[in-house]
Amino acid sequence: MAGKAISLDDAQNASLNVIAEGDKGKQAVHDVVTAMRANRRQGSASTKTRGEVAASGKKPWRQKGTGRARAGRTSSPIWRGGGIVFGPLPKDYSKDVNKKTRRLAFRRALGSRIADGDVLSGGDLSIEDGKTSSFVKAISAHTDSEKVLVIGAGFDEKTYRAARNVKAVLLITADEVNVEQILYHKKIIISDGAMETLARRTQA
Repeated sequence: MAGKAISLDDAQNASLNVIAEGDKGKQAVHDVVTAMRANRRQGSASTKTRGEVAASGKKPWRQKGTGRARAGRTSSPIWRGGGIVFGPLPKDYSKDVNKKTRRLAFRRALGSRIADGDVLSGGDLSIEDGKTSSFVKAISAHTDSEKVLVIGAGFDEKTYRAARNVKAVLLITADEVNVEQILYHKKIIISDGAMETLARRTQA
């Protein structure tokens, strides 16, 4: 069973200042998603150069007369346990995106999903008994799709408890939802109480 899809006219009536047509905001969406993914990278890969390897510095054998190739120290990169040449070092991958770009990307992402008919009106999604079965039934009344994003003004403890074992559904408040989450999930359910906050976030 499918819930009622929110149209662009419904969004306008709810004061959602979204962008759904043309190219405006597409680059902003790309920049924001790229930055979010880059900011999750730890950049902690690290290797030791020949100067950082713990070695005595003693010459392994004398320079001449042994019949072996000359060797200066055991920390050489050609030795097992020696230093690494051009290996990875700790790096900061984080990217900064200004507030105006983030807001533009949010307006575009939300507008595109509304235009595609993937944003549904959810009414009140509070689960009073805290049971997972009740939560699944409530979501099924709106959509049978996997990867569902539920946006609300806030959720009580019982609702969170009912949803925690449903891996395909993510509960998020309207203050916290981001562009990547809006684009990732196949269907988005917006509760009535979340509209005011979303409208505030979409104002230019």
